[in-house]
Parts: sequence; structure tokens; C-alpha cells
Amino acid sequence: MSTSNAKAAPEVKTPPAPKITPRRLTIYREKVAPALRQEFGYPNPMMVPRLQKIVVNMGVGKAVENKNRIEAATKDLTAITGQRPLVRKARGAVSGFKLREGYAIGVAVTLRGARMWEFLDRLITLAIPRIRDFRGLPNKLDGRGNYTMGLSEQSAFPEIQLDKVEFVQGMDITFVTTARTDKEGLALMTHLGMPFRK
Repeated sequence: MSTSNAKAAPEVKTPPAPKITPRRLTIYREKVAPALRQEFGYPNPMMVPRLQKIVVNMGVGKAVENKNRIEAATKDLTAITGQRPLVRKARGAVSGFKLREGYAIGVAVTLRGARMWEFLDRLITLAIPRIRDFRGLPNKLDGRGNYTMGLSEQSAFPEIQLDKVEFVQGMDITFVTTARTDKEGLALMTHLGMPFRK
């Protein structure tokens, strides 16, 4: 019997999964923004400082001697952020470091939107508490309301399996905000839950 004339089963369309708002974004909207508006007396809710992006940067200086280090850093940063990083290359030659223009010397990721908020939540609740001898973060901003912190090793993040770490690598994490002053930027980061030194 020929099946060519048989009717194909109708396709069942599944409804799209509902979007889940990141927990730290909900905290910002419900608690942080109202607290900042009250603290600084903003007449307009659009004036309340917010987080624009997070830039995670791993400088891999020893990649000049060992090319595998860039691949390892790329793999680790992808696991930590959920986004493939860009490879940064040297802009000029430095003979003292055996560095030529165009050599890969680091990897970086820029996080925005839901990924940014999820990364911030994991950083505050999981990674920072795992830092050995942690006594709080320094509370110095850059003069324009942005904050940069450093981690000495990538193993602070639970996504990194210690037995598979090829080499210990630190990173810089920069929080770019819409704050106009350091005071506003510090208030924003404090209300978001960053554990600054008292």
C-alpha cells in the first residue's frame, strides 16, 4: 500500500517558554532603584543610575611564549560568562617582552542584558564568598561612577573544575554604570549587594 497519499500528522506548535527575569534585575527594580531615588532625590525615575554593561578581561601575557594559554583562557572565560570572548591583540611591539604587534595577549567579554544580571548574581552569591581570606572589596571608583575589581584566579567561579585548570589566571571585572559621580556609583553597587570594605 502506498503511503504517498497519506496525510501528514499536523505539527504541534509548542508555546514559547516564558522569559524569566534575572533575580538581580528584579532586586534592582523593586528595591535598589526606589532606595537610590529616595537617597539622592531624583525627580525623574530615568535619572536613577543603572548598570549598563560588565566587561570581563583576562590579560594573558605569557601567551607570547605559549599559544595554548589563549585557548585555555578562552575556554575558561566562555564557561564563566556563557559568551565566547574576543581575543585581544597587541597594538604595538615591545622588544623587552618579546612582543610583536598583532600577538594575542588577552581575551575579553562584554556582557549586557540578562547575561549581565545573571553574571552579577553569580559573582556576588557564589564567586566572591569563595575567595580565600576575603575582607571586603576596595571601594574606589574611577571618577565617573564605574567600578573595577580584580580576581587573582578563575577558580573562584564554580563553573571552573579545579582538576581541569591548565594554569591559574586572574581577571579584571569592570562595571560600567550610568552614574554621574563616584558617590552615586558606589551607592548603586552597594545596594546591588557588592561586599565593600566597611
